[in-house]
Amino acid sequence: MSLYAVVRNAYNPETQEFDLTEDTIEREGHLDGNLCRCTGYKPILQAAKTFVTEDLKGRLAAEKESSKTHAVEIDLTDASPKTELKDAYPSAKLVGGASEVQVEVRFKGSDFAVSVYVSDIEELQETRLPKSEAEWDSMTEIYLGANTPLSELEHVCKAVYDKLGQRALALEALRKQLRYFAGRQIRNVASLAGNVATASPISDGNPVLLAAGADVMVRSKQGGSVALPMSEFFLAYRTTTLPPDAIITHVRVPLPRAEAREITKAYKQAKRKDDDIAIVTSAYRVRLDDRGVVTDICLAYGGMAPTTIEAKGAKKALVGKRWFDSTTLEAGMDALAADFNLPFGVPGGMAHYRRALAVSLFFRFWHEVVAELGLGEVDEDLIQEIHREISSGTRDNYNPHEQRVVGKQVPHLSALKQCTGEAQYVDDIERQDRELYGAMVMSSRAHAKLVEVDWTPALSMPGVVGYIDKDSLPKEANIWGSVKKDETFFADGEVLSHGHTIGMIYAETALQAQAAARVVKVVYEDLPAILTIDEAIEANSFFAHGKQLKKGLAIQGKMDETFAKCDRIFTGVTRVGGQEHFYLETNAALAIPHKEDGSMEVWSSTQNTTETQEFVSQVLGVPSNRINARVKRMGGAFGGKESRSVPIACLCAIAARNEGRPVRVMLNRDEDMMTTGQRHPIQARWKVGTTADGKLLALDADVYDNAGYSQDMSGAVMDRCCTHLENCYNVPDAHIRGHVCRTNIHSNTAFRGFGGPQAMYIAEQIMYAIAEETGFDIDELRVRNLYQIGDRTPFLQQIDEDWHIPTMLDQLKKSADFEARKTAIQEFNRTHRWKKRGISLIPSKFGLSFATALHLNQAGAYVKVYADGSVLLHHGGTEMGQGLYTKMCQVAAQALGVPLDAVFNPDSQSYQIANASPTAASSGSDLNGMAVKNACDQLNERLGPYWEKYGKDAEFKTIAHAAYIDRVNLAANGFWKMPRIGYVWGEYDVNKVKDMYYYFTQGVACSSVELDLLTGDHTVLRTDILMDVGQSINPGIDYGQIEGAFVQGVGLFTIEESLWHAQSGQLATRGPGNYKIPGFSDIPQVFNAAMLRVDGDGKPLTWKHLRSVQSSKGIGEPPLFLGATVFFALREAVRAARRDNELADGKLGERFCLESPATAEKLRLAVGDAIVKRTAVKRKEGETPFFVTVA
Repeated sequence: MSLYAVVRNAYNPETQEFDLTEDTIEREGHLDGNLCRCTGYKPILQAAKTFVTEDLKGRLAAEKESSKTHAVEIDLTDASPKTELKDAYPSAKLVGGASEVQVEVRFKGSDFAVSVYVSDIEELQETRLPKSEAEWDSMTEIYLGANTPLSELEHVCKAVYDKLGQRALALEALRKQLRYFAGRQIRNVASLAGNVATASPISDGNPVLLAAGADVMVRSKQGGSVALPMSEFFLAYRTTTLPPDAIITHVRVPLPRAEAREITKAYKQAKRKDDDIAIVTSAYRVRLDDRGVVTDICLAYGGMAPTTIEAKGAKKALVGKRWFDSTTLEAGMDALAADFNLPFGVPGGMAHYRRALAVSLFFRFWHEVVAELGLGEVDEDLIQEIHREISSGTRDNYNPHEQRVVGKQVPHLSALKQCTGEAQYVDDIERQDRELYGAMVMSSRAHAKLVEVDWTPALSMPGVVGYIDKDSLPKEANIWGSVKKDETFFADGEVLSHGHTIGMIYAETALQAQAAARVVKVVYEDLPAILTIDEAIEANSFFAHGKQLKKGLAIQGKMDETFAKCDRIFTGVTRVGGQEHFYLETNAALAIPHKEDGSMEVWSSTQNTTETQEFVSQVLGVPSNRINARVKRMGGAFGGKESRSVPIACLCAIAARNEGRPVRVMLNRDEDMMTTGQRHPIQARWKVGTTADGKLLALDADVYDNAGYSQDMSGAVMDRCCTHLENCYNVPDAHIRGHVCRTNIHSNTAFRGFGGPQAMYIAEQIMYAIAEETGFDIDELRVRNLYQIGDRTPFLQQIDEDWHIPTMLDQLKKSADFEARKTAIQEFNRTHRWKKRGISLIPSKFGLSFATALHLNQAGAYVKVYADGSVLLHHGGTEMGQGLYTKMCQVAAQALGVPLDAVFNPDSQSYQIANASPTAASSGSDLNGMAVKNACDQLNERLGPYWEKYGKDAEFKTIAHAAYIDRVNLAANGFWKMPRIGYVWGEYDVNKVKDMYYYFTQGVACSSVELDLLTGDHTVLRTDILMDVGQSINPGIDYGQIEGAFVQGVGLFTIEESLWHAQSGQLATRGPGNYKIPGFSDIPQVFNAAMLRVDGDGKPLTWKHLRSVQSSKGIGEPPLFLGATVFFALREAVRAARRDNELADGKLGERFCLESPATAEKLRLAVGDAIVKRTAVKRKEGETPFFVTVA
């Protein structure tokens, strides 16, 4: 819809052409309110750019549009009815764009008995502008319409600035802030008055208005029209001087005289550039006399106090000082540090970073003023924020393995339906007759006894039909678990985490159910809670796991002998945070009971139809053959719907059985994030020994993951983590022990990579530690330690002839211009003080198969040929957007010799495929593809005589019809189980041990970055990826998986940070407002991807040991870790800055530690410059942090 809007608005009816540029699409924020978790944004931008046309006049379309001005007179006559309503109902909620009201109603449970809609007053959306040049010249103030949508206000500000220049710097500052306020959809409806009246302490616009000396113009029936100065407007948190019976009519912004030496600037720092709330936002206005002395100044901040606030101490320190004087700058920074002396546990956290930003942004402003008024020479890096070019990139589309159907870049079969909104997800299924809607009642404590649960207030609410809880099913039926049955569907006497399900209310409508759930009374008796891995280790709070890997002398228990022979020994602790799945479709289910036979149809957004069927049958007390678990498609999953989707389906089923009516549930984003778990935070405590030249000899490690309150798949995640801890490097002697921590956070679960990305990240941190402490070049160190054919992994699997990492590194170094870029970055860092660059080239290997659940490495398929030649396909896999259905249809079409459009894959259901394995572990194509091929091979054998009879040129429908007439079975059940694997933990005999993984998908990536040292902002300049995917079934889909996984990995290692309230144990980063995934501006500016085609000699590549479907490789998970190249490139940039700041790292002193995710906060503070030291926050005895991470 956003793309349609930008294209539609770019249409010129006079020329009947679209005046649209790449700049309009990428830089003006038209798409910034849209998030994507699948594609990595690159294909979306490429599709958008197909609408671009060249502007024959050489100007941007936006420039022509924004040059329009509106000269109108403000007439408040039509506002009178609204003021009368406000007078009659002083507590009424004024509704403009409703962007804030929706949040309050939906997520905060607010209920406004009376609302007054004000956006239909045209006068309040208009801005008074001059009609003549003389009026422009004499203009001393501007009245901005209070209900002007923020996107329109952007245009107004730009038009005035284009006309008045320096006199309208305050409006240009406001426009800049508005550009990065929320997303375009919000800016199109949100109003200026709403932004002001909401009085958010992190408002983007209010600091600008405060700095500019603006007045809020209000009107009421009793008080008439009144001007409220912004300097006095904010009283306390979200409390203002706005009278309860008044409405805001407009905002008056004064404009300086033409000859005034007045500069106004604004800045914003957030976790993500686009569509994000501020950490700190600021606006500064300074007026100098002819001698350069400060006559007036206002330094306004958001994010530094409960309200938008002026730094009055800094103002006092600066007025009367000569601006271009280093003592003035120092005085200002000292005063700001004093004005904002935040305590360690300040609400909102990040005390040190926020103080550093307050000073850093002023530091930038001081230099900008010097530059703009020509007071002296200024380093350009100081006054320029990170610059981003229009994105570009390439794909290597040559495919020597292309066949008639397989190997072609066939578009995703649902792509057009998804673009038009016709694709149906669970909550899109039409409302059933007499359907009810469920709403969860969840724990508001991290750990507590349940003293009382009183449902009475909820049952009296309108539309409420009933509720279910632990008493709604037998005690044994309440227990479930994906691997170990150690948790309950409903809390039974004790809650173990925030969000732990206590029960479910169901009502006639969703709103009724949600309102009723909020009034259920729960009495708790709090118990001690464990949140972090460190706390779990200290309390010895673990689930039974006990698995370990041994290689070399570790098998004999002689690791001490190995370390005694090492020339160098290194030790360390490495932490990596978790990650929210943030699939766009939250968990949902619809249970439809069939009274006749006690069966039930359960539609669920799940990767796992079998487990859904199993546990629904358990809670209903019926056999599995009465439960049909179905899923058409999911709106993303990434592992998050492999097990945690099951309770939602079961709760719907229980309520549906009780009432004999269909029941539907769809979690809102907050509920989903609180209850369904994340990627596991992991900590490793390691010891490594090397030779004098850096060759790895020994690795001893204890690895811990934060499971949460139940095991779910945490043990299996730890297993994979341990088996990837060495990444691509050979360690002759290794002892790796895994530990699963029991804590009181939500139960963490599967997530794309399943522990592998965290493990490979730890491996690379170890390599960097060795390189920095020895002075070795990190790239040479990696090559020195790469596996060679014949080596064995810590789980004793032999590296075979399909090991291509050395070749891939060589190829990517050339195609990515690695050496030249590395040299250029070194020169850049030598000549730039306030911006630094870094580059990183990293390999990866990812094992494919269900590593420690051998029974899951099987699949079934059911292929039916109809007499008209059409083919119906069922298999055990599920479609979550990754293109599995498309690939399976290609496999069937290729095998049967039919056109792709002759094959239809309707949905996935347990009534068609029994005992299906979850679609996970990147094995969906391998397992189900081979099962589909097996079924098709059976059909081909049966149809062979008819091809002989009618000839190879006959139509397939002729063959099918003839076989039908002859009573040939045209339906086949296919099956496949993965061979060669069967690793047994604890088997250390290389002659007996079986492979753990069927093969390794290998990849290498190179990323370069630029870092703004004043803020911690960064941009990815370029990324090059080379993946070994075998012979791709569909390169187009695989490229999407490669790019999407990489960007998700960038999120894991840089932007996405999960935080918990230290006191309550509640997840703080809930919802899109607080948890940030990468957006359009976070992808590499140049994004190149290629697939391995040739060997080291340039000859077409063959895979000697690959026995997968069509010789393809699983690709969903393996590229994700390569996003860590951005992290390690940033690490290199920070190290360059630290060298400038004379902070010794590695060989010269204490090892530099940067933990994942490398957020802007961590990057800025790691620079270690004078501002960081000046703004340090000391932790007082007894102080606790506001937020904690749990790795």
